[in-house]
Amino acid sequence: MKHLRQDDPQIYQLVKREEKRQKTGIELIPSENYTSLPVMEAMGSILTNKYSEGYPKKRYYGGNEFIDTIEIVAQERAKKLFGVVSANVQPYSGSPANFAVYMATLKPGDTFMGQALTAGGHLTHGAAVSATAIYHRSVQYGVKRSLPDLFDYDEIRRLAMEYKPKLIWVGGTAHPLAFHYEKFAKIADEVGAYLAADIAHVAGLIAAGAHPSPVAHVHIITTTTHKTLRGPRGGMIMVTEKGVKKDKDLTAKIDKAIFPGLQGGPHDHQTAAIAVALLEASSNSFKKYAHQIVANAVELAESLKKEGFTLIGNRTENHLILVDLSPILGPGGGIFAQTALDLAHITLNKNTIPDEPASPFYPSGVRLGTPAITTRGMKEKDMKRIAAWIKRVIDEVKNEKLPTEKEERTTYLRGFRERVVKNKNLLKIAKEVKNFSLTFPVPGIA
Repeated sequence: MKHLRQDDPQIYQLVKREEKRQKTGIELIPSENYTSLPVMEAMGSILTNKYSEGYPKKRYYGGNEFIDTIEIVAQERAKKLFGVVSANVQPYSGSPANFAVYMATLKPGDTFMGQALTAGGHLTHGAAVSATAIYHRSVQYGVKRSLPDLFDYDEIRRLAMEYKPKLIWVGGTAHPLAFHYEKFAKIADEVGAYLAADIAHVAGLIAAGAHPSPVAHVHIITTTTHKTLRGPRGGMIMVTEKGVKKDKDLTAKIDKAIFPGLQGGPHDHQTAAIAVALLEASSNSFKKYAHQIVANAVELAESLKKEGFTLIGNRTENHLILVDLSPILGPGGGIFAQTALDLAHITLNKNTIPDEPASPFYPSGVRLGTPAITTRGMKEKDMKRIAAWIKRVIDEVKNEKLPTEKEERTTYLRGFRERVVKNKNLLKIAKEVKNFSLTFPVPGIA
């Protein structure tokens, strides 16, 4: 980065500080990963200079003969990898990909169903603050911690029969168990709804056979490309054979929803990087990697349980773990855990839990996962060590409790942050974590 260092030393120094943070810490946010050097090279290439509004062979600008081929290659690789009829690789990210599904299948005011945000669903599956719920009628289904796979299918069916949604979502952002797409398909088929699977979190696991595939059961699949798929930050929308049978024009509707419905010109450097990631995901080494993600997650979950933590679902069946901290830190305790773990160079995110006793702003759990640390080469034995560090960190803040009165929280949290940065035990753990992390390389960082 000699040119960046020379022309913009301020940004250069910030990039280098972020490099150091990534090298010296344990990244447990399940929606983050490290791309390969080839993906980075495509993402940072001269393709960022081109404008290619439209689709291959149907552009509104000239000079796209090579860009067309790149996008077609990305489409074909996605179709082959996931076994779908069509793939749109232009979405800038997962949220516009999901909103395009609404544009393709619904009219404003139509009813749809999705998993509630506080129950592990995604913002764009109908949360009240999302445009998806503002412009459509959102019916949310939840989970029940007492049930084997958390979903009450009888209740979901009852909601579907009552509200007759035109679209049903399956897939979440904080769901630790495998999705049984066939059960949702039975409900969607009964009410004549489109069934869309959001596989943003598990796309790489599905591609590698480490998680059930929704392809045979759903009409539409959306995904991001940067989580378990280990590509650049982007999105895709795929249509299945079942989708085409339900609506022969579905692919065209999806394409029209992305452009001109929601977006202008695609990010061609992103498209190329997605193509590279899809090729990598078709390799045997990637399949081994994806299965290791799950093995690491299972071991980390078991190790956390042995350390006395309460897990939603009591286990994981994919790449992520949702921990209920309310028995230790009380309602809203996720903020204490995230802050203290950050200081110890262990990065995860505070998260709501089913039947959240506090609020999304002050959630009572944390969400963590294993894609990034698996990319760095960590194995099952390392999960035990990470769980032990997490326990030691939480012990340092276990006496902190979020005030019940909202007016008192800002003052209390300010005081907590002032106290916790001086905690000598946390500083000791941070040094241990740093030394450990430096033994595992990060792609693209020397």
